[in-house]
Amino acid sequence: MGTSPRKRIWGWMFFDWAQQPYATLGLTFIFAPYFAAVATDMLIAQGSAVDDAKVEAQTLWSSAQTVAGLIIAFSAPFLGAWADASGRKRPWILVFTALAVACAASLWMLMPDGSNLMLALALFWLGFVCSEVAFNLNNAFLPELGTPEEVGRISGGATAFGYWGGVVALFLMLLFFAENESGKTLIALAPAFGLDPETREGTRFVGPFIALWFAVFLIPFILWTRENPALDRARPKFGAVLGGLWASIRRVSVQPSTRAFLLSSLFYRDALTALYAYGGIYARQVLDWETIQIGVFGIIAAVAAAVISWIGGIADHKLGPKPVIAFCIWAMIGVGAIIVGMSREQIFGIPLAEGSTLPDTLFYICGAAIGGAGGALYSASRSMMVRHTDPHNPAEAFGLFAFAGKATAFLAPALITAFGILTNSNQLAFLPVILLFLVGLFLLRYVHPDGARAA
Repeated sequence: MGTSPRKRIWGWMFFDWAQQPYATLGLTFIFAPYFAAVATDMLIAQGSAVDDAKVEAQTLWSSAQTVAGLIIAFSAPFLGAWADASGRKRPWILVFTALAVACAASLWMLMPDGSNLMLALALFWLGFVCSEVAFNLNNAFLPELGTPEEVGRISGGATAFGYWGGVVALFLMLLFFAENESGKTLIALAPAFGLDPETREGTRFVGPFIALWFAVFLIPFILWTRENPALDRARPKFGAVLGGLWASIRRVSVQPSTRAFLLSSLFYRDALTALYAYGGIYARQVLDWETIQIGVFGIIAAVAAAVISWIGGIADHKLGPKPVIAFCIWAMIGVGAIIVGMSREQIFGIPLAEGSTLPDTLFYICGAAIGGAGGALYSASRSMMVRHTDPHNPAEAFGLFAFAGKATAFLAPALITAFGILTNSNQLAFLPVILLFLVGLFLLRYVHPDGARAA
């Protein structure tokens, strides 16, 4: 019995819901700040000064992200081309998802004293790579789910749905597991299941939690999202896949709008990923927030992302994706300026009274902007890619889209690392992020609102 189009769309959307906690809980609001705190304490114990240890911990994280981004960038186009050539995306998605689940579960091993620090760092980013590869392949189903005009709304709805998953997961972690310095959760409970707050078992449970969430909520995708039987083909040969991929790259190189869009997204998505990856670390290292406070920040960001992604999907449906992308980039530039110009003691050079809560309030607003505009930005970008996609090779096209999002994934982390070392400042290290957004905005002017269809 065939699956109805509505169920197929819901199955596809559930992948966003299932995968989102890897980013929300892992990359940004729970594991990353915990890793930064553990790494900082370990470096201080080894003799580093406090400020130096904070920068070194951020550099360690950014270096690993650089490697992960390069792996995603150079594997995504080939895997997309292979999936198109075989007509099968699901097996690849399930294999990479299984690896991501296993890596997430292993994050439990990072102890507060720094035991297994490097192993946990490596496994987190390996899982992130697998999760992103699966996500990119899942994106390739989008052109099959509706007309080019409908996919903006579908993409926005899926992004919003995914962020609501992040909100629910973050609430559960903060209410019942992640403990603050006093050993209590957000609602003053001891961590659930008898987890030991002395060894931060509540916070470390973030790894198994992500793994369970991913595995359970992938079930609707498995049941309802099926391959198009008309695309089923014989197992491709390696050389033929490479040849087809090279032909696709050559086609893109002579399509002005597609070329400009991929180059634009190359810069602004790299900058956006940097904001996601370092938002929680910035809150910990610059504002001295604890896990619970960072988690509340995450809830605000995730709720804003869910609501604004949905609104962005409606705007995309009515106006097209290009204006949505431009508006969101401007919002991110504003956030970057605040991050660079703010510390616990001053804002844009203006001294603050001791104990002022203004930096906290401003960063909560930044969190809403990062989540909201960031979610709408990715959703509209995914919709814009559909307008530049060959319907016969969607996975290959989204492989190139992933490549554009990760080809310079080393750039933002590397620039943040370099500026952090040169300035010895967690704030000034974010200056390159603003520049990357500006470059992306400039290149966007050469993208046709209707994409390759206008040619």
